[in-house]
Formats: sequence, structure tokens, C-alpha cells
Amino acid sequence: MQIETTKEMVSSVYATMAERVEKVRGRLNRKFTLAEKVLFGHLDDPEGQELKAGESILALRPDRVAMQDATAQMALLQFLSSGKSQTAVPTTVHCDHLIRAHSGANNDMKTALDENREVYDFLKDASARSGIGFWQPGSGIIHQVVLENYGFPGGLMIGTDSHTPNAGGLGMLAIGVGGADAVDAMAGFAWEVKYPKLIGVHLKGEMSGWTSPKDIICYLCGVLTTKGGTNRIIEYFGPGARTISCTGKGTITNMGAELGATTSVFPFDDKMDAYLRATKRADVADVAKKHRDLLQADPEVEKDPAKYFDQIVEIDLSKLEPQVVGPGSPDVARPVSQLKKDVSAKGWPANLSAALVGSCTNSSYEDISRAVDIANQAAKHGMKMPIPFMVSPGSDQIYKTIQRDGQLTALEAIGGTVLANACGPCIGQWKRDDFKKGQSNSILSSFNRNFPARNDGNPETLSFIGSPETVIAIGLSGTLSFNPLSDELTGGDGRKFRLEPPRKAPELPAKGFVESLAGYVAPPPNGEKIAVNVAPDSKRLQLLAPFSAWDGKDFLKLPLLLKVKGKCTTDHISPAGPWLRFRGHLDNISDNMFTGAINAFSGEAGKGTNLETGEKGLPVPALARTYKAKGLRWVVVGDENYGEGSSREHAAMSPRFLGAAAIITKSFARIHETNLKKQGILPLTFANSADYDKVQEFDHVSLLDLKDIAPNREITAVLIHKDGKEDRLSLKHTLTSEQVKWFKAGSALNLMAGRK
Repeated sequence: MQIETTKEMVSSVYATMAERVEKVRGRLNRKFTLAEKVLFGHLDDPEGQELKAGESILALRPDRVAMQDATAQMALLQFLSSGKSQTAVPTTVHCDHLIRAHSGANNDMKTALDENREVYDFLKDASARSGIGFWQPGSGIIHQVVLENYGFPGGLMIGTDSHTPNAGGLGMLAIGVGGADAVDAMAGFAWEVKYPKLIGVHLKGEMSGWTSPKDIICYLCGVLTTKGGTNRIIEYFGPGARTISCTGKGTITNMGAELGATTSVFPFDDKMDAYLRATKRADVADVAKKHRDLLQADPEVEKDPAKYFDQIVEIDLSKLEPQVVGPGSPDVARPVSQLKKDVSAKGWPANLSAALVGSCTNSSYEDISRAVDIANQAAKHGMKMPIPFMVSPGSDQIYKTIQRDGQLTALEAIGGTVLANACGPCIGQWKRDDFKKGQSNSILSSFNRNFPARNDGNPETLSFIGSPETVIAIGLSGTLSFNPLSDELTGGDGRKFRLEPPRKAPELPAKGFVESLAGYVAPPPNGEKIAVNVAPDSKRLQLLAPFSAWDGKDFLKLPLLLKVKGKCTTDHISPAGPWLRFRGHLDNISDNMFTGAINAFSGEAGKGTNLETGEKGLPVPALARTYKAKGLRWVVVGDENYGEGSSREHAAMSPRFLGAAAIITKSFARIHETNLKKQGILPLTFANSADYDKVQEFDHVSLLDLKDIAPNREITAVLIHKDGKEDRLSLKHTLTSEQVKWFKAGSALNLMAGRK
């Protein structure tokens, strides 16, 4: 299997795309947006596929698959169970999630290699056996490494991480999925996704001063909210889009995940061309330039966007003020000038406990250079960061380049601790010695996600997000009440001074990037002969046993395990942090199930009621195991946008493992709903959202006439209350005919294995 993105591969993709796009154009007889061209160009059946935006399920043929080490464990365990020997599409694994941030890159790497050796060896062997490219720990974060090595305009990639859309900055449709979806593509099957509607973001003007690409997406999060992009693709266009660097575009598309969007994308332009050439892919850039019309929307789209997009958002970059979002959610947005007022009004801790920059979202050469401009101003006035300050390089290539060009030294000079080239605090891999769980404090980062307990496992840590330069500027003051646009700092000499806006930074290094491929291990020929061993007594890895098939009967009087109130992300359902070490062991990681979810009746996190004994305040995982031991399936009831956030399929696999039959909510986030379907759980929504309020603490739930389950056919539910009274409800679902087969087989993997 050819892993690299070669000009021959890209030329072949474009030839197929052009042919399929023209077939669909003949059917629809209209002009297309860029997103439509890429979707239509990757249709498995461009002539017979139903094409109704927001309704149809598209069968697509991805060009690539990418996985990070936390999600790759379960994905590879599923692939090994599928009966397939080698992947059918170029696939890579990137070891970036299991390195815990604590004292600095060198020590943290040594600890990670010691703690995770069993997992790394498994991933390396499974990759070699399956024809997968393997990036070792320290090589960098999956999305940055993909951008540097594999991304190309017009491609379609799926990845087992919700921030896979980062590659949209290079013109790809890159979509976050669960591991079972990745296995479909790796096994050579078409991959299915609901045909997304389109949001067009018209960018005009040009950024200047403190404003950066980060501020564009933070502002958009405030406009659209965390569910505003669900089952939608966000396509950027307009003259402002052409002023943004390729990596700046990547920052924007990366955080499109916070909107719930299927993905986000920019059209191919000179900025992307320059980035491809700077990363030693001039031949790919040449091919892309020859197919520019295929990699951009038809000209008529920008002239009359209302005709082609379901929703349009206008942003004037010349007027956009730097943003700071949070705490608790990335859509709690405001301009930086409003931050002090909000902090005071809400009673949030104003004093910062830490400042953090970098991660997959903001660790480009341009980002670091702008941050260093602020750091140098502070150093000139004798200032150092008064709080812990951490820097997460996105890749070894970025690290070595900024080390060569002096940016690293400048950040260390004001007190920065350089962490490993990994996710670290961004995904909860942060060992803090200064604050204990339950202690209230505020942090400011340039990361992409800020749900409670997301960064350090402490739900009382209030996490705010801004651009790297904003993070450093506010961090130097030590308080969220500081406005870098207008307020003064006190230098080491006691004199007051005002920070100047960062000078325009180079998008690409003048001396070129320091290429780093030392951490890459290519799959060997005849890798299918390699044995992949998992110790039976391992605490980290566990071979998968198939889930049982549906018995053909209705689900009757299932106990209500939990009714969730408010935001319930995949972090709430299956927390990360210290639990990452069990991502390859389904039994062990299931002990974290719903530990962050808020019980609607008690207000407690992770606690439920035993409906048989009446005992309250029981840990939800233990309660689920009690029901499972008695052969009882159970249900969970959720609120709006249930399962938003990370793509982690453990939030579906753990419930299935411990006995979930159905999850009933007001609405689902896209990836999680698909993950539930893949594992044989019924994801159902209230036909009348007000019925959520009818669910009582001691309810049992029956789901009737399941033998007739079919697309667009509602399911009848009966709530059986403690007093014997009943409520009959109508529930909707989005299962296709194929997905109904997943449910009946017990999981999509069972169905796949049966077809080998």
C-alpha cells in the first residue's frame, strides 16, 4: 500500500473526481460549491445515489484514513476482528495523545515511553501487519503531521479524531469519525454520512493588528453555537479568505468541530500552493494548479451565494476584534474588550493560574512567530510570565524549525516550559501539582476545546481560549481583567508600557522547514505475516468479543439507568485524562462511563438510582454492571446535542458493553449518533422534545414493534412510572436500511465479519 501522497495518486484522484462531478452535474444541471465538488467527486455511485441535502445518506470513497493512538487502539482491534489483512486505502497512526504533560518534553517523553510501551508496541505491530504508516511518540500531533505530509486540495479523508477537519485549511474535506467508520474505509467498503447542508462564510476585508485566524473561528462559534453546524459543511469564500495563510485556514477549520460541523473547507489558492511547496510537495502543487477549477467553487457561487448555501454568515476581517471564548463551552464568545466586564459580572476567578499556547490548533510557524513578537516586547521591558506558561509544538518539524530560528529561546526566556510534540493539556493529559480537584481557578489557552475538566480533570478549572498572542499578552498581566488593546503592563524596571500589536509574521520560514521524518515507520512488505499479540492478563489491551445480535423481541420494561440534564459531551460520557491508558481495554475503560454526566434528578455527576432496591447515589458504571449481571438491558435519556465534542467511540462502546439498548434524547451530535448505531445501540429522539420532562426517576421503558423497524418509521415507547401509570411516546430515528442491519446483527462489525 502506497502511504505517501504522491503526484500520481493526486492526479488519479482528480481524474476520478472530474468524471464523477460531471456525471452529477448532468443530473442536477446547476453550478456547485467546492464542498459539493469534493463530495460528488467521491461518490461511490454518482449516477444512482439519491442527492437530497439534509436527508440522503451518501456512500463515499475516502482517499485516506488517519488515526491517533488513543482511538487507534480500538479501531485496530476492530480491524483485526474484521477478517481483513491489509488496509484498502492509505492509512496512518499517530502517537500523540498518551504523552502526559508535567515537567517538560524530555522527562515527559521518558515517562510516556515507559508507561505506554505495551500500547505503542501493539500499535506498531498492528500497523505493520495491516499496511499502515506509523508515527512514533514525539513525531507530532496527528493533524499537524497530516497537514505537513499527507493533505492535498480536493481530497477526502476521514480520521478518528474530531479535529480531523484541520486539513480543510489545505482544501481537503477531512471528517472526524469513530473507529468503526474508519474500519469500513480501511476494509474497502464505502463510508456513509448524511448529506450535509451548507453554510457559507463570506470573508471580506483583511486582518490587522491583534486580530488573527483564531479570532475568526472563535467569533463564528459565538454566532452559530456548538450545535449550529450539525450535519452541515462550512465553506469559506470571498476576498478575505484569500488573505489568510494555509495554516491560519487550518486553525479555522480545526475548530469547526466546536460547531458540530461535519467539516469545514477553504478553496485552493496561492497560500495553499506556497505551503505545499514549502513542505516539499511542489509536484502536488503543480497538479493542483492544473485542476484549480475542480478545487474551487464555480464562479457563480461567490457572485450569488444565497442561491447555493442554506445559510450565510458575513465577517468583515477589517473590523473583527480579538476574541476570548469560555469558560465551559467554546461558543461562550465575546471580544477581548468585553472580557473584564464578563469576569466581574459572573464572579469568575480573574487571576490566571496558567497560560498555554500551541497544540494542533495553533502551533504553526506563523502562530509561534506572532507569539514571540509579544514575548520579545515583554523581555525588552524585563518581564517574565508571572504564572506557569507552557508551549506545545504541533510537530517535530515545527519544534526543530522554531528551535533553529530562535523562537523557542524567546519563549523560554519569558518563562515558557516546552512540552512534548503532543496534545498534552489540550486533551486532558496534564499532571498539575499546583491545583487539586475541586479548587476553582482560571486558565487561558490557544487550544480548541474547553469543557469542564477537559484540560486537567478538575471541573472547577475555568478554561478560556484565545489566540497565542492574546494568551501571552493576558498571561503577562496575570489577570483576565487585562485588555491588551488598551491596558498597560508594569515592566521589570517598574515603568508602565503598552504592548504593541504583533508585527506581521512570516507565514513560512525564510530558511525553509527543518524536515523531520525520523519518527516515521513505514509498513514492511508482506506485513500480514506479522503476529499481533495481546496478553490475556493485560490491563491496557483486550481483544474484542462480538456483541450479541438482537433477539428479534421488543425491549420491555428496561430500567432507566440515567436521565442526563444539560450539556453531555463525549467527555462527560467517557472522560479522557487518566482514563486514556485504558482506551484499548473495553472492560476497564467502561468504569468511567457517564462519570461526568449530570443526573437530572439529583444534580450529581456520575451517580444514579437502583430501580430495584431504591438505593440512590450509586456510581453509574457499577449500577450498569449490576443490571448487566442480571441480564438486564437499560436506557439513558439525554438533553440537546447529546454526545457533542470528541469523536471517541468509547462513549458508545462502553454503554453497549455494559448493556445499553437505547439512548433517547432531544437531539444528537453527528459523530456520536453514528457511533451508537455502529455498536448496535438505538439512538432515538423524542418526536415531541417536551416529552423529555415526562421521564421520571424510577421509570422503566418499553420500546415496541421493533420487528417493524425501518427508515423513517417512528418507534413507540412506553414510560412505566413507579405508581403504575404510563405515558406513551413517539420516538424518531435516522437509521437507514443498512444501519437497521447493524442493529439486528448486534453491531456493524458483526455484519462486516459475516460478509468476509
